[in-house]
Order: sequence, then structure tokens, then C-alpha cells
Amino acid sequence: MGVLRTSRKDRPHGEQCAGWGRRPLLGRGGGGRDGRDQQRPGTTRWAQGRERPPAHILRVWASPAWRSPPDRRPWELSIHRHLSETLRYGPPTPCPRHTANVASRRRRRTSAPGPRGLDRGSKGQISTFSSSVSTVSQKQEATENRSSPTHPAFPNIKNVRDLPPISLDVRQKQRISTDASSSEIKAAVPAESTLPIQPKTMKDFQEDVEKAKSSGDWKAVHDFYLTTFDSFPELNAAFKKDATTSFNTIEDSGINAKFVNAVYDALLNTPQDIQKTVLKGIINSLLREWKGPRTKDDLRAYFILLQNPQFNNTSTYVIYAHLLRQIAALVEADHHFLVHWVKKLSQKRFKQLVERLLQFISLRLFPAKPEEFPPLTKCSWWIPSASKVLALLNTANNLVHPPLIPYTDFYNSTLDHIDLMEEYHTWQSFGNSHRFSFCQYPFVISIAAKKIIIQRDSEQQMISIARQSLVDKVSRRQRPDMNMLFLNMKVRRTHLVSDSLDELTRKRADLKKKLKVTFVGEAGLDMGGLTKEWFLLLIRQIFHPDYGMFTYHKDSHCHWFSSFKCDNYSEFRLVGILMGLAVYNSITLDIRFPPCCYKKLLSPPIVPSDQNTPVGICSVTTDDLSQIMPELAHGLSELLSYEGNVEEDFYSTFQVFQEEFGIIKSYNLKPGGEKIPVTNQNRKEYVQLYIDFLLNKSIYKQFAAFYYGFHSVCASNALMLLRPEEVEILVCGSPELDMHALQRSTQYDGYAKTDSTIRYFWDVVLGFPLDLQKKLLHFTTGSDRVPVGGMADLNFKISKNETSTNWLPVAHTCFNQLCLPPYKSKKDLKQKLIIGISNSEGFGLE
Repeated sequence: MGVLRTSRKDRPHGEQCAGWGRRPLLGRGGGGRDGRDQQRPGTTRWAQGRERPPAHILRVWASPAWRSPPDRRPWELSIHRHLSETLRYGPPTPCPRHTANVASRRRRRTSAPGPRGLDRGSKGQISTFSSSVSTVSQKQEATENRSSPTHPAFPNIKNVRDLPPISLDVRQKQRISTDASSSEIKAAVPAESTLPIQPKTMKDFQEDVEKAKSSGDWKAVHDFYLTTFDSFPELNAAFKKDATTSFNTIEDSGINAKFVNAVYDALLNTPQDIQKTVLKGIINSLLREWKGPRTKDDLRAYFILLQNPQFNNTSTYVIYAHLLRQIAALVEADHHFLVHWVKKLSQKRFKQLVERLLQFISLRLFPAKPEEFPPLTKCSWWIPSASKVLALLNTANNLVHPPLIPYTDFYNSTLDHIDLMEEYHTWQSFGNSHRFSFCQYPFVISIAAKKIIIQRDSEQQMISIARQSLVDKVSRRQRPDMNMLFLNMKVRRTHLVSDSLDELTRKRADLKKKLKVTFVGEAGLDMGGLTKEWFLLLIRQIFHPDYGMFTYHKDSHCHWFSSFKCDNYSEFRLVGILMGLAVYNSITLDIRFPPCCYKKLLSPPIVPSDQNTPVGICSVTTDDLSQIMPELAHGLSELLSYEGNVEEDFYSTFQVFQEEFGIIKSYNLKPGGEKIPVTNQNRKEYVQLYIDFLLNKSIYKQFAAFYYGFHSVCASNALMLLRPEEVEILVCGSPELDMHALQRSTQYDGYAKTDSTIRYFWDVVLGFPLDLQKKLLHFTTGSDRVPVGGMADLNFKISKNETSTNWLPVAHTCFNQLCLPPYKSKKDLKQKLIIGISNSEGFGLE
């Protein structure tokens, strides 16, 4: 009753192979080798109570679109047909009687002829459409990984069972590309296959959709989707601009992007059977195209399929995963093409791709319904494949100026909830192996998560160094002193810079210990306030224009290194150490360096072992110069676009002039530069050399001392995870203010939230323009920027000042504390507050 036998005449013409029409039985199969179910040729099993498919479905399976290629293995054929049935009927129900019979045969049978069956999973596990598709990759992996002694490990996840090893072929096995093939292979495989005739134009398709909406007859639209998504050649035939042109360039994918967008936009509004037809076609294509050399038409097909909005639905994730895996396995030359094609997408479409991949990773890590996905043991390659494809999108985004989307849009906040230190240690310990870690793809890790990694890494280094100091003390039979566990700074306020420099030089070995500051002649225990005050006072003095180390540029509101030559660059090293200590001790500094400074600080991110290797040298452009000297950058841009005779009108040579202590000095940009005129032909070289001189060569010694000072404290591989913009945020904080978040996290001393003075205060502050809000933040905390953790990390406090209401507000920047007299009216509070924050002492301004 649970078994339906088909005679030879019932089988479609040409399908007389053993096991045609076999529907895999669910549950724990019986018989055969490795506990897999085996079946006699010529039989078809159906679940109890399920009718045989109608004749028109059998005709569909017998059509050429559903026939197996000559080289398709029997297990692929079975999976191929099972997927088609599952799409139409859903997961089948196992027949209890037949399951018992099969189990009985398993106990008696020791071996059986014919192909090996598919793995049915663990006992009690119900097979799904997802697990069926993943079986294709399992069979591919079985042969490739059988001889491999090691498997990469997956990251440990909090409150989630450990994931199994990733199959090595995710990153090792790469498909052959015709670009990298030998001449014999290229001769055997045509560069571009002959494409079918284009079925419809975009106008024809849109007319068909409108007719279908009005009449309810979707046959024409269904036929279009059925034909287009059946294979890679059909995809190219439908969407390629010109079937006779190869389009083998990175600049033009040859795809009619408007037509692709129109087809996908219409797809989501079509009946369900059409959407299932598209998924069937994609399965067909992926099963058929998973092996063999790659042509540019194949790349175009992958590019088109990657944009399918159906992959937003978790029910399609298995198909999506296999698509991502095949894209990830392409060779580097093919990835190069995809990157340049992706960067031509519109901002909206590009952002949708990124969000889709991030959601895919998040839901695989923490699925809302775990039963929707295959077991973790069978899809450990999902996240590595998605991460690699996401890396291609990140590369494409970085190639565009300005970027298509902010780099922060690649952050995946879900990763904040996994064991980040385990990820970091895996990356450090197995950096050259094939073990997966999210640290291999740092662009998906948020700045908050990176701060946690850096802080914990620094804490571990602090503990390690402190423990070693304690052990050394005990080994010499000396009494341990708790002060030896800290970096203790004793400085005089009157000699702040010189004392700080002497202390840091003398205690160079203790820089990675916890910082504690004592001002000579003053009583006080450093609970964080004295340390912050030391940073504020020292930075304020060093960056003062009269000190001469840095030049403040009013137009760009930032500091830059003075190019004046000197005999001792130790004070620049001190500034680097201060920045490193601030990052190490989670203190935000009020420093205004341009973004290119942090790019130079990460060039390279790890101090080279060879002392002769240049540091702090990076490629710079007019965009970098405009961050410091916008007027000069504009002038150089005008020179590049000048249409007249540059040599006669500008009369310049390859020289640059600078004033040093009242004396004008000239420097050649290249040997013999004073004799080389700037012309229309060499002006690009002149501009590049000019910018390189200003931002690299003229300040090399100053910046090298600054670089070594910073890295003497922050010598950690964690810096390799950071972008220059993220280093700036760690040092200076974020410029984005959220005063409502500040209101929610504010603490009160002497006041209550409902007091009239507090209500007046927040009414006034929330109504301030951005510049006054920044002045308030600078007035109370010493910086107008927000720590990485947000406003809550400020520990902002408002205290009651029992004085006359004629007094102005008072701030204690060391403790982020604002003292407010009990003003009786909103008008009085607003007036006094604006006067106070607008006339507080600034630094670095003239």
C-alpha cells in the first residue's frame, strides 16, 4: 500500500535508467551500505495516502529541461527530481509500514548493487527542502575531504552549540577559469557559448505583466520566467545587451540592468507558482553549472542571480547558500570582474545586496526557527561563503569615490553577541590556516565590537606584564608592592610636558600597565579623574600654537605636523604614546587630526622588524590634502583642469617653497627640479609629487617618531582589524550626537528628573542647534565627541549647585559633571547656559 510500482510503459520516453522517478523516503532509511536506503530498479515509492503525480507533471519531468545530462551521476539525478517534487508538493510524509520493512531488510542485507543512497539524517529528523538541496554539496565534499586529515573549525558561539568543521573546498577548491586555463582547454571550451534567441524585450515583458494583472492570465509571464531562469545561457539571452558581443571587459558587464530590475521587481508580485518556477530554474542552473570552466557568460549569470530578491526569504536560503558557494569558489580573475560589475549598481540595489547577505549571516548564527534550516553539521560552509561574497562587495564599495554606502553599513551587530575573543584568538593562532574566523573579514565587525577586542587584548597584556613583574619580584625574594602593577606617573603641574616625557621614557617597559597619575604636592587618589585631567592638560599644552609642534589650520579646523627641522623629535613620540595610552585606557582625547593622519598611522599597522623600513608613508591624493589645506588642494585641482598653456601661464618648476623661522627655503620635488618646467604633459606628476612632499616627505621624521610612540603602546594585531576612520573614533570619539540618549543615561545629584530646573534644562538643550550642543558637551566633558559606546559611556551627571541663581553653570570635565544653580525660569537658565558654554576656554584656537 505504501509502495507504487511503475511498469516500463509508465516511464517517460528515454528514462529507462534504473531507479527513475524514485522519491527518497524520509526518516531513517534502511538497508544498503553506510545505513543508506537502497531500492530495486524500476520502483517508485510514495508516502502513504499521497496520490501519484498527474500526467502533466510526468510530462514536465520527461521534458529536456528536466533530463539529466549524460555525465550526471545517479545520486544527482535523484536529488534533482526530489527538489522538483518538493517545490510542487512540499516535504513528503514517510510511510510507517514501508519504513519498518526497509529497516528489516537493512538488518539482513550486507551489501547491494547500484548507486549508494543519500544520507537520510539522524533518527526522528524530518527531511526538508533545505536539507535536500544541501545534500548535493555533501556528496561533492565526501570524495574531496575523505583524505583530508584536518578540517577548519567554526567560531564558538555563546549559548549555541559548537559548529562543525568547514569543508576545505570552501576556500581551497576553486573552479577552473578559462582566463587561467591552458591553450588546449581554451580550445576545447569556447570563450562564449552560443546564446539562444532573446525571448522578449523589456517593453514586451512589461506589456505582458500589465495584461496579466488586468486579465488574470499569467501564462505569457510564466513562460518567460520558465525559459529565462532555466539555464545560464537563457539568462544571458534574456538580459545581455547584445548577444553577438562578448563584453569581456571589467568596465561593462554587458547586462541590461534596467531589464533585470524590472523583471525582479515584477517577480515578487506574481502568483506563487511563477515564483516557484524561478526557484526551480535556479536549482537547474546551479546543479548543471557547478563544475566545468567558467566563461564571462557564466559570470554574468551569477551576477544576475545574486540580485534575486527572493533570497530575502529564509525558505530560499539553501538555494542562496549554494549560489554564494559557487561564487565564492571562483578564481581571483573572475572575482575581479564581479567586483567591477557590482560597483556599477545603483546605491539602492547595492545596499539591498549587502543587507541580504548580512541578514543571511545573522539568521544562520541565531535562527528564529532552527527547524527551517539544515542541521549545522551539514551547512558549516554557509557563513564562510557568504562572508567571502560580502568581501567582494566591500572591495567594490571601496573602489568607488565617494563610496556607494558608508562603511558602517557593512557592520553586523549580531556579531556583538558571539565570543569575540575566541574569534580573535582563532585568527591569531591559525592565521595562515584555513580555519574560519570573522576577524578575517573585519569590515563586518562593528567598532563597538572591535573596541571590546582591543580592550580585552590590552587587559590581557596588562595582566600578563603585571604578573611577570610580580613573579620577578618574588623570585628575587623582595616584598611585592601593589604599585608595581601600574604605570605610575608623578608630574608637576608647572613642568607638565618635561616631567611626563621623563616619566614615560624611564618607565618604557611599563607602558602597557594600568595608568595612574599623581600631581606632586597634591593629595588625591586617582580613580580616573586625575588621569583624565592629566591627558586634558598635557594635550592642551602640546597642541598650543605657541609650542610650535603642530600647526592649526583654521579652514579645516584641524592640526598638522610642523615641518620645521629640529634636533630632538622625542616630543612627537610623546604625543604618539599619549594617543596609545588613551586607546589602551579607554579615554577620549580632544585631538583634531585629519583622517589621512590615521591612514598614515596604519601604514603599516604592525611595526616592521627591519628598522630601515619606512613607516607612516602612504599614497595621498588631492582629497587628503583638502582635509588639511582646502585652498591649496583647490588650486592644484584647478591646475589639473586648466585648458590653457600651463608652462607659459603659470611659469612654475618642480620646486616647492616653505618658510622656516622667517627664511624662505626651496626644495626640489625631483632631481634637477629647479630646471624642469611644469607643462600640460607633466602637471599630474607635479601635483602628485607636491602632495607627497607636503604630507609624507617634509614631515617624515616627525611622523616616524609619532608612529613609533603610538605603536610602542598599541603593539597589537588587533590594529589590523581597524580602518583609519575607526582609529580616529577610538582616539577622539564619534562626532554623531544623540542628546535624547544623553538625557536617558544622565545621573542626578541633588536634583530629581521631575524637578523644574531639570525639565527646563532638557527643554533648552534639546532645542539647541548642533553647534551649541557640541559646545555644551565640550564644556562638560572636555571634548565635543562621543565615546565608542555612545552617550551612556560618558557617565554624565548633573549636580545641584546651592548658590545664587545669578551664577553661571560650572563644569568638572574630569568627572563629566555639570553643576547647575536652581534657576527659576527657562529663560534665565537658557541665557546663563549659553553664556557659560560659549565663553569657556577653548584650545587650539586663535
